[in-house]
Amino acid sequence: MPTSPSRIVTVTTVAPSSLARWRRVFVWAVLMPLALAVTACKKQAGGPAPQAPEVTVMTVEGHTTPVTFEFVAQTQSSREVEIRARVEGFLDKRLYTEGTLVKEGQTMFQMDRKPFEASLQTAQGQLAQQQARLTVTKANLARVRPLEAANAVSKKDLDDAIGNEKQAEAAVISAQGEVTNAKLNLSYTTIKSPLTGLSSYARMQEGSYLSAGNSSLLTYVSQLDPIWVNFSLSENEMLSYRDQTAKGLLKQPEDRRYVVEVVLADGTVYPYRGAVDFMDPSYNKDTGTFLVRAVLPNKEGSLRPGQFVRARVHGLSRPNAILVPQRAVLQGAKGHFVWLLDKDGKTPHEQVVEVGDWLGDNWFISQGLQPGDRVIVDGSVRVANGVPVKVTGDAPPIAMPASEPIITQKPADATAPAK
Repeated sequence: MPTSPSRIVTVTTVAPSSLARWRRVFVWAVLMPLALAVTACKKQAGGPAPQAPEVTVMTVEGHTTPVTFEFVAQTQSSREVEIRARVEGFLDKRLYTEGTLVKEGQTMFQMDRKPFEASLQTAQGQLAQQQARLTVTKANLARVRPLEAANAVSKKDLDDAIGNEKQAEAAVISAQGEVTNAKLNLSYTTIKSPLTGLSSYARMQEGSYLSAGNSSLLTYVSQLDPIWVNFSLSENEMLSYRDQTAKGLLKQPEDRRYVVEVVLADGTVYPYRGAVDFMDPSYNKDTGTFLVRAVLPNKEGSLRPGQFVRARVHGLSRPNAILVPQRAVLQGAKGHFVWLLDKDGKTPHEQVVEVGDWLGDNWFISQGLQPGDRVIVDGSVRVANGVPVKVTGDAPPIAMPASEPIITQKPADATAPAK
């Protein structure tokens, strides 16, 4: 049988010198970069430590701090009078300019006087008749008395003469009353303003027939000085104030004299302040609010009835109140908190606080802080719990508001209850 060709196997051998060269290439290409990276990491790990965050702190102090509460309010005339006809008749003239300020006693309307002048003449004539009758009865009585003493007439004649005189005197008194009533009705035809105030538009025009009743409303006059400012406290607000007062967190002013400052719609502050003069003793059952009224001077008449304003109530204070700047208070999962420094003055930790009302850019802290605590004010965003910080300075102290004056200006009857 023919033999198959034999397979030829080639074996390549590597010299020892070539193998060593390949090992050196592997070390330089793969292992050396890795070694250099490790070395670089070690050098970085051995570099300078990061600097501590720089912060400013404030030492907590307790102060008796005046506080202000603000409410939406509305102005109201302290005395608004309806001008009505008191007798029946025709309206002749309107003698005032609508919308202007009228003085007390100024004539506003004039009714037709002629029917009332005629009624006065009739009453005066009846009075004259009765006075003449009285004169006759007196003379008759003067003649009868001596005759009765001489038994020339009977006792009955004397009694009749005395009775006639008494009836004549009563008739004169009645006639005098009719004259007085006629004079009053005549005076009522001239309708005057009972006070100084701002007039409204005329509801009746010349030639209208006026009846002496509620249907003959002519206009209104609203007194401007002083003026009332009304605002309301909700039931929740009132209960909160009472609770804070009972706990000593709020202090009432002496004699419960609350000063009221008015801010107008454009943000300007009304130049004069007033005082609270009335608090409704009961809640409004429809709104659930408690009415409070303040009275303010308004000599220039710049405040008009019906304006919406803001009423700032001064006079209350918070004894030993703790205030911190708003920027020092942060919000976390547990609520509001601040960063406090430990006793070493370097290590901060979180302190949960209960915040209250605002005072400018500061927050009242109801619970969580004590006088002497050091609170981080600036740089708190870079602070971590337990990581030392570097205190670079103290924050400026919080400026306390000045105590409010009781009242800056008031009319003579500003504190008297309005009637």
